[in-house]
Amino acid sequence: MSVAWCGSSRLDDQRRELARIHAQRHAEVRGVRTRLHDVSHGGKLERNREVLRWVVDVRLVADRHVLSALHDDVHERLTAVLGPSDDLLAVKLDVTSRNDAEAAVQAAVDRFGRIDVLVNNAANFYAGFFEELTPEQFERQLATSLVGPLNVTRAVLPVMRRQRAGHVISISSSAGLAAGADFVSAYGASKFGLEGWMEALRVEVAPLGIHATIVNPGFFRTELLTEQSTSYAEPSIADYDERRAPLLEYWKAQNGQQSGDPAKLAQALLTVAGQEPPPRRFIAGADAIGAAEQKIADLQADIESNRQLSTSLAFAE
Repeated sequence: MSVAWCGSSRLDDQRRELARIHAQRHAEVRGVRTRLHDVSHGGKLERNREVLRWVVDVRLVADRHVLSALHDDVHERLTAVLGPSDDLLAVKLDVTSRNDAEAAVQAAVDRFGRIDVLVNNAANFYAGFFEELTPEQFERQLATSLVGPLNVTRAVLPVMRRQRAGHVISISSSAGLAAGADFVSAYGASKFGLEGWMEALRVEVAPLGIHATIVNPGFFRTELLTEQSTSYAEPSIADYDERRAPLLEYWKAQNGQQSGDPAKLAQALLTVAGQEPPPRRFIAGADAIGAAEQKIADLQADIESNRQLSTSLAFAE
């Protein structure tokens, strides 16, 4: 099986959420398995040695992995962390570049012959009130978290269509289901966009033997909230002054305190990716389930509050 894991961006040069770097279909697979995982922000690779080793060690004997990251010296960095392996290919990938995406996919196919699973993990976090985020910051959020997965998936789908088999897994967020919180307007917009695209893509490619799964993780103890991975809006509007300081304190305090275990999430992705058929969606973490259940309750309440009005809008017969 060939798996593509993508989430690097020259725009943001940051660590992606390494724990979300593994997906694999177990049943009805022939030949080798190749995983392409994004392990961007190479300076943090050493801190994630154990997670990276887990990614490689859990594979079947025939599994092969392609790891993608932003840096030109990705091969040397990853080899230093994981050790050499004939079943490991490291490639440089900026997901905001269509040329990079096409080159990375071609490298994987040239080396291993196929790609069976693509894991879109591109993410960053531009945090702040919508009015205080600059248009450029908002665009960068969308470029990495939405357009990046589009670029890589567009490059991978021709390979999967030829195979008449494949699995696209996109890592969204609980904010992709419910983004009603301060500081997440840009992040939530990118994840809502990702989910709408994935839901439509699933219908389009299903007749070709290709599956699509959305993953909604809650808070996991990755480096997404570190100073290297989160960019905060500059204070500029007095009306937000009173609320801004406590929110900044809250978000910064979450770093390193998230309840989710990244290694357990990686194991869960293995299980989910091996299910036949794969699920449309996997909500990962008790906090994410709570957010989803609250969203369902809110939607039901919205429906009931105006059911009579809503059902009265058809043409009169």
